[in-house]
Amino acid sequence: MRNGLLIDYEWCTHCHSCEVACKEEHGIPVGQWGIHLHDEGPWEKDDGKMNWFTVPVPTDLCDLCESRVSEGREPTCVHHCLASCMKFGPVDELAKELEKKPRQVLFVPR
Repeated sequence: MRNGLLIDYEWCTHCHSCEVACKEEHGIPVGQWGIHLHDEGPWEKDDGKMNWFTVPVPTDLCDLCESRVSEGREPTCVHHCLASCMKFGPVDELAKELEKKPRQVLFVPR
């Protein structure tokens, strides 16, 4: 069974708690991240509305918190997400959730 992260970036509040929690959990040095926020926007769309989303993206340092998960806990980014916009679980289950709603991304780190 392969696990992944489903992130609903429509609801990400740009709080950076996932980044901070990951750095603390794994002792990641300044300038590196296990998960990192990327901004898409801001820019004006044709309908006059603004496009601006922040998407938390796991990096190559992400191991989905193997040690936490082996203890029955969820990854620290999911646990500390203030907007509760991140889900962890089997990829096949998360893929079903992905089909239900736009503006989500499914990451399956190596």
